[in-house]
Amino acid sequence: MLQLEDQSLEMRTQQATKTAVLVIGGAEDKVHGREILHTFFCRAGSTDAHIAIIPSASREPAMIGARYLSIFEEMGAKQIDILDIRERDQCAEPQIQECLENCTGVFLTGGDQLRLCAILADTPVMETIRLRVQRNQLTLAGTSAGAAVMGHHMIAGGGSGESPNRSLVDMATGLGILPDVIVDQHFQNRNRMARLISAIAMHPDRLGIGIDEDTCALVEGDGMLQVMGKGTVTIVDPGELCYTNHPDVGATDPLSLHNLRVHILSYGDRYHLHKRTVLAPIHQIPS
Repeated sequence: MLQLEDQSLEMRTQQATKTAVLVIGGAEDKVHGREILHTFFCRAGSTDAHIAIIPSASREPAMIGARYLSIFEEMGAKQIDILDIRERDQCAEPQIQECLENCTGVFLTGGDQLRLCAILADTPVMETIRLRVQRNQLTLAGTSAGAAVMGHHMIAGGGSGESPNRSLVDMATGLGILPDVIVDQHFQNRNRMARLISAIAMHPDRLGIGIDEDTCALVEGDGMLQVMGKGTVTIVDPGELCYTNHPDVGATDPLSLHNLRVHILSYGDRYHLHKRTVLAPIHQIPS
């Protein structure tokens, strides 16, 4: 157990201020070790961090924003701003733009991913965030709904507990931070494997990523993904898919997908998003 804790500390401190994108499956630990939130805090600059919290996905943005404000205050962030954006018009406000141009970390809370996209998509806010992430100037984290919006194609809703089929998943356009992936969250906890496979059948040029609760896929600027937290990250790779009946069946008919590749990754495991290859876990890398 002590060895795992030492590895955890290494993961957090190895590149403490290097920017990253943290895709969090929801229900992350906010009370005890707070490993995922602490990693975001460190990657955003630690005690020099200027963090912007965007609670726009939530129906109670003031309450959820205040909760994360308290957490990052306790960690010692230098400056924290809650950007309580409830209307698209606010996205052009000079003080909001100034904050986003100068902050070191942005945190997208949970809630409703459709609401979040309706407010932020194709606005100066998202343009600034996307550009600064691409330039490795900003650490971005999204939890639950804030994770679902990361891809260009987004799972907006759907069911569980049945075989993959076209009607099982509702798709929409996300915010395109990681455009080549489709993210599903609360994954194993809500039995969403069939839903993610249904989404991939619809968009077989994308990579499916299912993230459990209190689990994070930390993505470096070079496309390296590393798993943190208590659960697993499921990768659904259709790169070698040789057949699907998706175009030919009815909305509720079961789907066929042949030669689908699936990886289950747990703490410390690594995966390269661009090369679509599993790499040695962090604890197996020679020192």
